[in-house]
Amino acid sequence: QVQLVESGGGLVQAGGSLRLSCTPSGWIFSTHNMGWFRQAPGKEREFVAAISVSGRSTSYADSVKGRFTISRDTARNTIYLQMNSLKPEDTAVYCCAATMERNMSMAERYRYWGQGTQVTVSS
Repeated sequence: QVQLVESGGGLVQAGGSLRLSCTPSGWIFSTHNMGWFRQAPGKEREFVAAISVSGRSTSYADSVKGRFTISRDTARNTIYLQMNSLKPEDTAVYCCAATMERNMSMAERYRYWGQGTQVTVSS
């Protein structure tokens, strides 16, 4: 059974930081590109960041470039999303997902999804 388990969400003031973690099933981590998406109430799901299976390639949404960093830790089988300088508009449910396709920014290319973790940024 495929599982992607996210953690690290919470409530933070604007300007603060959070680090999200995603631990997929072992074989998923070693064979799939991984991405983070978010969805705010009343809005469509949007791409946040992605990292290739090798870790050598990353991509980011323009809205988070320079503030968020995605990484993967092979020793811990974990994907991280370090979020700095958080803004109220970053408030959303953040989900990690896995894909074997090269286009890492399109949600429809992802096959496996986690349940999500809530991030709330207060002003």
